[in-house]
Amino acid sequence: MAADTVPAMPDAEDVRRIALSLPDTTEKIAWSMPTFRVAGKMFATLPEDETSIAVRCPKEERDELVLAEPEKFWIADHEAQFAWVRARLDALEDEGELRDILADSWRQAAPTRLLEAHPRLGLAAGE
Repeated sequence: MAADTVPAMPDAEDVRRIALSLPDTTEKIAWSMPTFRVAGKMFATLPEDETSIAVRCPKEERDELVLAEPEKFWIADHEAQFAWVRARLDALEDEGELRDILADSWRQAAPTRLLEAHPRLGLAAGE
């Protein structure tokens, strides 16, 4: 399961490939940027010229993330009232972290039927 390669910094193509690998996910351009939706409900976007991602995150967790790792996570002003957080792609540890973030956001947007069909999706592997 562990790859013997030096992890490369995730980029927009990694976001696209991982997001679209999640069940029932589609890509749609909105607000002049790529957005990713599960069963029609948005769970990720690629803002800032595709150098970051915006994902769903409960506000309590979001605030903790931003305080713990401000170089990686922040809250965009226009999203402050919503349960979304931004993550800088070049600050992520590796593709595994990106996959965890996207899968967690997917779970928050996915309908019950998909959550029941994919109960292990996005759960940390082997920890």
